[in-house]
Amino acid sequence: MSDLILSVEDACVILGGKPFFEGLTFHIHAGRKIALVGKNGAGKTTLMNLITGERELDDGKRWTLPGVTTGYMRQHVDPTDQTVMDFVFEGLEAATEEWDKTYKVEMVIQPLGLDVNDRLNTLSGGQLRRAALARALVEEPDILLLDEPTNHMDLELIEWLERYLQSYRGAVLCISHDRAFLANITDRVFWLDRGALKVSPRGFRYFEEWSRELLEQEGRALQNQAKKVELEMEWATRGVKARVKRNIRRQEQAFEARDALEIAQKQYKRIVSKIELPPLKAEESSQNIAEFMQVCKGFDTPKTGGRLVILDKFNMRIKKGDRIGLMGKNGSGKTTFLRMLTGEEKPDTGKVKISKELAFSYFDQNRSQLMTDKTLKENLCPPGTDYLEVRGKQRHVCGYLKDFLFEPDDAWRSVKTLSGGQKNRLMLAKILANPGSFLILDEPTNDLDMDTLDMLTKVIHSYDGTLVVVSHDRDFLDRTVGKMLVFEGGGVVEGIIGGYSDYVAFKKAQAADILPAESEDRPQQKKREGPQTPPPPKRESVKMTFKLKHELENLPEKIQKLEKELTALQQAMENPRLYMENPEEFDRVTKRLPRAQKELETAETRWLELEELKEQAG
Repeated sequence: MSDLILSVEDACVILGGKPFFEGLTFHIHAGRKIALVGKNGAGKTTLMNLITGERELDDGKRWTLPGVTTGYMRQHVDPTDQTVMDFVFEGLEAATEEWDKTYKVEMVIQPLGLDVNDRLNTLSGGQLRRAALARALVEEPDILLLDEPTNHMDLELIEWLERYLQSYRGAVLCISHDRAFLANITDRVFWLDRGALKVSPRGFRYFEEWSRELLEQEGRALQNQAKKVELEMEWATRGVKARVKRNIRRQEQAFEARDALEIAQKQYKRIVSKIELPPLKAEESSQNIAEFMQVCKGFDTPKTGGRLVILDKFNMRIKKGDRIGLMGKNGSGKTTFLRMLTGEEKPDTGKVKISKELAFSYFDQNRSQLMTDKTLKENLCPPGTDYLEVRGKQRHVCGYLKDFLFEPDDAWRSVKTLSGGQKNRLMLAKILANPGSFLILDEPTNDLDMDTLDMLTKVIHSYDGTLVVVSHDRDFLDRTVGKMLVFEGGGVVEGIIGGYSDYVAFKKAQAADILPAESEDRPQQKKREGPQTPPPPKRESVKMTFKLKHELENLPEKIQKLEKELTALQQAMENPRLYMENPEEFDRVTKRLPRAQKELETAETRWLELEELKEQAG
């Protein structure tokens, strides 16, 4: 017996009086986990509406197995006075047993961090999205449709959702910008490309390789077609000697083939082209950007009567050119940390020193910098002009907006009419016009499509200033940062050299108890940064002796020499032929690099301790 549960064959969909899909055919089988991908405007939402039956076919055939149910995670939930419990179970049959509801509360609602007694009008936007997801999951449809389900989720929730969907009995069709999420849950890909749907027999993990092969094949086919058209056009332009019907028809076909080729080449060029922006150059700033010295920060929580600890005797130095990723549960303190960097929050105890030369650019996930009642042009340009300054050059607003996938007419649209993804793209356009020397991005990947994500990743790579980015997109972090700060809660902050994958490897090793105490023979353990440095030794009295003063005076020079050495060692390791060309040097560099990192961290920690002692001694 076939496990086919839904089929659409040779379908035609007309939008705005023109065919949007022609000859559209796809099938969904029971239990399949499908990634739905495509550029903005490719028709992903339309395809989902065809599956639910909300959008009728203009031609073709849609078939579903009798009794098959379809569920769609709502994109918008009205914040009414309804409780989470009533909203989530509203779609279930009235005869649903109480024990079944209790089970689903424990299996779905509670893991999503929702309180069943809370009213919808008291929830944040992210919590409303999670309520919509909970409702779709508890209904347990045979075909579950998810549109960006991980937006506004922390990593723990994303990983829980991955596990849930991997064991989900029904079929899943998911749109998401989160590459790691799609790679972990899917075994098929539906790729909407120029009005056609192409199906990969493997999951999203292999999509880049598969799609590249298809495009390369298409490119070769177009080259061959161009050669044939060139020969036919040479014949056609020489003139038809005999005015016979077959010669006239051949001439017409040559011109038709030329026109069709031009259209195909333009479409192909559009699909393989990437969003390109000029490199980002930061303004000059000092080497030391910010320093956290024994910082403690917390908040009273009236609801529980306790205190939420964010930082506890936290030491860290941020240097020019650092690329730091922040990750952690919602409410663990990431935004507070950013606000302390910008000077909006002060520590309870300890000190935060910020360079006076610093020029901030801040991407706020709440988009508070956007004037929603104004047009896109008014948000970007000074009053009375259609031009804005982009990194020292004047750009017309329409041309600049085109870099961020907006149409020229969009410049006069009101911001409040934009979708979430479009608002994020506008925010990026505003921030990246003049990014300053310190770029802070708070959840920039929410609602972005993959093309814009790729553009943002490329721009960040070209940025030579200091970067701090908050994100739960694991692939994005791996591709953009060199250090991680992970807020574990309760004032615990893990510092790791590398990206998200390095953090996972560290946690696995830690869980397996194979990370011994730090010693000279295990220099790689020093991948952990400032937050893991041992607390300074207890002092009987606050006194700066001559010896300590001398040590403090010489530490900056020592740190500078170590930084230069570390840079040279890292540059040497970037040479892929070093091992073959100079094995002795390769051996020296690989042994010295971790020791130099350790010596630098020790020197920096000592400098912070002595600076604090100097201040206490007056």
